[in-house]
Amino acid sequence: MSDSKSGKTVTNIEAPAPTEAIKAGRNLAGNKPSTAVGRFKHNLQFVRGRGALEITLVFAAIILVFSVMSIADPKGFPFLDANNLSGVLTQSIPLMAILAIGVGILMIAGEFDLSLGFALTFNAVVFVMFTKSVGPEIGILAGLLSGVMIGLVNGAIVVFTKIPSFIATLGMGFFWGGASIFINGTNAAQLPPSLSADGSWFEFLFAHNFGWFRSQFVWLILIGVIAYLFLQRHKLGNHIYAVGGNAAAAKAISISPNRVKLMAFGIEGLLVGFASILFVARIPSVQPGGSATQDFTLFAVAAAVVGGTSLLGGRGTILGMIIGAALIEVIKNGLILGNAPGFYLQLFVGVTIVIAAIFNRFMEGKAS
Repeated sequence: MSDSKSGKTVTNIEAPAPTEAIKAGRNLAGNKPSTAVGRFKHNLQFVRGRGALEITLVFAAIILVFSVMSIADPKGFPFLDANNLSGVLTQSIPLMAILAIGVGILMIAGEFDLSLGFALTFNAVVFVMFTKSVGPEIGILAGLLSGVMIGLVNGAIVVFTKIPSFIATLGMGFFWGGASIFINGTNAAQLPPSLSADGSWFEFLFAHNFGWFRSQFVWLILIGVIAYLFLQRHKLGNHIYAVGGNAAAAKAISISPNRVKLMAFGIEGLLVGFASILFVARIPSVQPGGSATQDFTLFAVAAAVVGGTSLLGGRGTILGMIIGAALIEVIKNGLILGNAPGFYLQLFVGVTIVIAAIFNRFMEGKAS
């Protein structure tokens, strides 16, 4: 076609008609299951490949095996005993699961925190000190703020200096361990007996025995639901996935990787701060220096990885983190009930991390 004013010839280009493949893709994307069975299958397909479904099946199998062993020999292997379920599992699983959620969210953002065990001790010491001096209400607030402060300090070092989080948080872990000794001394920080006694509001909220479970289990459910809604149903959770999956691509669509990573460090710090309160509620004293809590770091990372959280960032689910923590604590409990030597627990941690990493890598390759 010629333009009479400019004297130039302009060629009209028509967009090609959509191909059958594109039409089919659009139709498939628009088709949502309308039946309950169809929605169930759709949800299974969504979860499968992320590790949560697979590890849930493994966890169910182990629970079944341990239950059969307990029924066959209730005295020799009291797994189903109320004291074991309430006194051990419903205290240890929530604590580990909350730590795994914090670590898992940070790992989805593409970062690690190896200072967790030392930070747990520091927060617990701060909580006990403020509780003794100004009351438990301020003590709880101080413990939570201490956790957020540690998370943001660690995050700022990683984000603004570009030091790998593996190195930065490892070094800061020793710093926080030494800081807990500096502010409290070498003696154990003891929670006032009146708070840990049966009938106190603190004991009811954080350590009360309801028969087959304790207060910590209720907190796990509450935190798990909130974390799920935030991470997998809120735009800020989508930002965490985007930054962990591809920080450059996230930045190209106006998502600030530095801001998102600082937020992830702060959330992790808040959860570690809350876990420190649960830790003191369970064991009303804490030894400064972090020697009693160092293993929490490896166990929390292992729980997140076992639950399907990617070591490379960008993938993970809250359900997987909780089930991963539950699996580790149940197996630990089984080893103890079976009178296994203490070093078996360390052996188990090492083997678990390696197997989880291999499984995680296999699932990532399968998904790609």
